[in-house]
Amino acid sequence: MYRPGLTDLEAVLAIGRRGSFRAAALDLGMSTTALSNAIGKLEKELGVRLFNRTTRSVSLTDAGRRFVDQVGPPLQDIREAMNGVRAQQAIPSGTIRINTFATAAREILSPLVLEFLRRHPQVHVDIVTEGRLVDIVAEGFDLGIRSGDLVPSDMIAVPLGQPQRHAVVGSPGYFERHDRPRVPPDLVGHRCIRVRLPNGALYRWQFRKGGQSAQIDVDGPITLDEASLARIAVLEGTGLGYFIEANVRADIEAGRLVRVLEDWTPPLAPLALYYPGRRNPSAALKAFIGLAREHGIKAAL
Repeated sequence: MYRPGLTDLEAVLAIGRRGSFRAAALDLGMSTTALSNAIGKLEKELGVRLFNRTTRSVSLTDAGRRFVDQVGPPLQDIREAMNGVRAQQAIPSGTIRINTFATAAREILSPLVLEFLRRHPQVHVDIVTEGRLVDIVAEGFDLGIRSGDLVPSDMIAVPLGQPQRHAVVGSPGYFERHDRPRVPPDLVGHRCIRVRLPNGALYRWQFRKGGQSAQIDVDGPITLDEASLARIAVLEGTGLGYFIEANVRADIEAGRLVRVLEDWTPPLAPLALYYPGRRNPSAALKAFIGLAREHGIKAAL
């Protein structure tokens, strides 16, 4: 007689979370065929379809959503109980999943993540970068890294270093053809690289100096949603760009890009690593958080 196990229940949650059998199978370390067969057996046992399937998409049925809502919390308790046992292990192991955005990933990869892997070679770190702010618990992540002012209030935060800044830059060739802007409103007369946010809205460039602030809806020949692409366009002289300073610091120092309006870009909140206050974190997670605290203290000195 078929009896659904924890793996079958985890499979339902993974598919519901990822919206894809293939992505869920990769998360669970099994083949797509095996996953599909497991779901088929479970649906047959329950006598109801949990997913609507087409050749292009997968979504939960109403019954599937109710099932996930009821099964999810008990499974989380079981995971925490199992993690409590694993936490007693002497050597950190397993996988740590981190959600962040690309700039932050570049900032912490070498000094934090790669250093952690050198110290704990039995741990695998899985980093997912995306612009949108996600619920790390609902999306199955252990940790998040964002600007400190974006960390949800119910999370424990660990500062990771110095405050960040924005930078407005253009190529030397661009400024041979155009005057440098002196105040933010001057940007209206410039060709600028427009930035599209993850929600589809166009980003207004933010400035502040003393008690004054400005939001400029810039115009220009191209709209992009990835900083690395915008950097290429600016280096080619297409227009001015607005970046997190870390993304173009080397270009400024090498003279490939020229910075303007620096006095209008004050420091922003520093990066922070954050996580839920779980009762029994794994040994790997405790070790990573401990190293993050060391990193944050050193970076602040």
